[in-house]
Amino acid sequence: MRIPRIYTNSALAQGSTAELDDNAAQHVGRVLRMQPGQELLLFNGDGNDYPATISSASKKNVEVQVGTPEANTTESPLEIVLGQTLSKGDRMDYAVQKAVEMGVTRIVPLTTERCDVKLKGDREDKRLRHWQSVAISAAEQCGRARVPEILPVMTVSEWLEHSRDCEVRLVLHHRTEHALKSIIPPERVALMIGPEGGLSPEEIAHAEKEGFLPVALGPRVLRTETAPVAAMALCQWLWGDIGG
Repeated sequence: MRIPRIYTNSALAQGSTAELDDNAAQHVGRVLRMQPGQELLLFNGDGNDYPATISSASKKNVEVQVGTPEANTTESPLEIVLGQTLSKGDRMDYAVQKAVEMGVTRIVPLTTERCDVKLKGDREDKRLRHWQSVAISAAEQCGRARVPEILPVMTVSEWLEHSRDCEVRLVLHHRTEHALKSIIPPERVALMIGPEGGLSPEEIAHAEKEGFLPVALGPRVLRTETAPVAAMALCQWLWGDIGG
């Protein structure tokens, strides 16, 4: 039987007894219904995996005995910051999930001119918590050492300012001849993804003025949830840790 891999924001140390945070405890106790004596593999974002054995468990509280940490080497040397325009239904969930699998460092939901999703107040907070949960589940599944952070929703102007720390900043635009392989390999890259109808000419011009380079991934137009996956896979292949 496969040992469940669980993210917790609790402190973990070899030989200690740790109480899992509420979300992790509910998943282990209520969803997986695990019992004392069963094994877990825990991680908390410090770069290690921690084998652990459950010492006590209920639907709300779980305590574990922590074993010897093992270095997790799954994180890419390439940092990717994704600016992803909001989309309806489960398309945003898909984009977040697959971005985590592709090694994204952090995700910034964007509101753009042609974006048809509006989030404010409690509704925005609820969606951000949901997407962070999606990111945690994806990191657990794919073996990541760290869980990417989902930042609050930003406007295009806020995103352009936020991403200034990236050496290379790219905006996907299928009406350009620039290709990814022509770029000098960076250590940190920002990707800007538009909505179904694409970014407006004014938004693309604004991004270019702020130092973004328009790039095309090929001759076909990709959906807003597909584009980040394709773009990040290519970035990881060219400059990261995919393909050896």
